[in-house]
Amino acid sequence: MTDETLKRYRESIDNIDAALVFLLAERFKVTQAVGRYKAETKLPPADPNREEEQIARLRSLAQSAHLDPDFSEKFLRFIIDEVIRHHERVREPG
Repeated sequence: MTDETLKRYRESIDNIDAALVFLLAERFKVTQAVGRYKAETKLPPADPNREEEQIARLRSLAQSAHLDPDFSEKFLRFIIDEVIRHHERVREPG
């Protein structure tokens, strides 16, 4: 037996998940370019001030969107850590 209501919810969730994947892919394309630029110009891979500004900004946005700010911070921190790892890898010889 098929539950049509549940099926519609799941289809929407699937669409949202696909959009998130494409958004993350686009974000990482840009941050990888930033990493190459930072390596070329001898800038450090991490920018703690920028990170804190972004976290504060997104916590505020999350609160406005009725999303748990702690969750949004954890999610952004995960992304930032991955970006920094990419930036550090760009600097490695070879």
